[in-house]
Amino acid sequence: MKTVQQLIAAFENKQYDQRLMQLYGDESRLEQERTRYIQALQTYQSLYGNEEVRIFSAAGRSEVSGNHTDHQHGRVLAASINLDTIAIVSKTHDQVVQVVSDDFQIDPIQVNDTEFKEVKEDSASLIRGVIEGFKNEGWNVGGFHAYMTSEVIVGAGLSSSASFEVLIGTILSYEYNEGKVGMVDIAKIAQYAENVYFGKPCGLMDQCACAVGGLITIDFKDPKDPDVKAVNLNFDDFELSLCIVDTKGSHADLTHEYAAIPNEMKKVARFFEKEVLRDVDVQQFYDNLPQVRKQTGDRAVLRAIHFFDENDRVVRMVEALEQKEKEKFEEGIRDSGNSSYKYLQNVFAASDPQNQAVSLALALSEQILNGHGVCRVHGGGFAGTIQAFVENDFVQTYKEKIEHVFGKDSCHILKIRPEGGTLVLE
Repeated sequence: MKTVQQLIAAFENKQYDQRLMQLYGDESRLEQERTRYIQALQTYQSLYGNEEVRIFSAAGRSEVSGNHTDHQHGRVLAASINLDTIAIVSKTHDQVVQVVSDDFQIDPIQVNDTEFKEVKEDSASLIRGVIEGFKNEGWNVGGFHAYMTSEVIVGAGLSSSASFEVLIGTILSYEYNEGKVGMVDIAKIAQYAENVYFGKPCGLMDQCACAVGGLITIDFKDPKDPDVKAVNLNFDDFELSLCIVDTKGSHADLTHEYAAIPNEMKKVARFFEKEVLRDVDVQQFYDNLPQVRKQTGDRAVLRAIHFFDENDRVVRMVEALEQKEKEKFEEGIRDSGNSSYKYLQNVFAASDPQNQAVSLALALSEQILNGHGVCRVHGGGFAGTIQAFVENDFVQTYKEKIEHVFGKDSCHILKIRPEGGTLVLE
């Protein structure tokens, strides 16, 4: 391993540019990323000294299709993206995890005191949850010092919390288990931390996409052993750019809106004496629709319709990608967006109808694109971001016009990243 000073000198001499290109895939960002890593190393040194360190990274993620299907054991299509969280790390022997995240000092974690006590929505709880998850699965744990910094936009549907959790898991894997913990296993542990310790009822898609890397399709029919497959296509093959537009909406106080989606879907499933919609026969659902409406309510029925349609749509979109059928892929994106808006109803919060930034971004995007791309709500919904696949030669026009409304740098032009949770350098 190298010391902090040795790594700084190597970055300054551009020795790691090839590694940065592997991760970020964008030559125009090389100087920015090089500077970011140098600043992170300098901050680490100011906190802990000129120690021997490793550098780790965990990707953010973009959901391409499968909106709110994972918690019903459905199918998703997702990609890790070239916005990430990085950590400068030194292993310690005092059984304490000490993390500074950007400018925030997280309370030190005693590795031997991580049993669940209460739900707390803070970073320390997520760290405790990941450590406890490693213990539960029989993996080794221990202390470390870390400085972390993230490009993953908070509250933007890119899974900043999942990226953080996966990063903690990746550090524990390499520092205490010789890197042998599988990335899907790390994703499951990360989900456990978020569900139990943080109290957010998320499915496994966020963590899995952040951990595994690349463009992947995941079938959660057996959530204990999800079927993860690589989809061998880059959106550059379609001459499309992936754009994420941050509408600057806040996810604060929206937990009840998110929780209502799986709760209502499970309500429909329970009508058929099933736990999740994946186990419900679609024809039986439609045959019994009058009784289902009466028992569960219309919104629950509409959300179930979204699940059934979206789950099948993922299969068709994967086929379109593998067959390189651009028009069918775009049709799938468009249909997914329409279904999320009309049936799933996660484009704005019913409890706050005056704030509809996501709806506005979709309306404007359809007008701006006008045949040059497609768009849909992105991630959990209700606030945050939209996703647009834009023809490469129209990207700058789209970016300029959408930023006129949502502000400078609100449109992020992204690439698929081949690695999810990873050891960057040592």
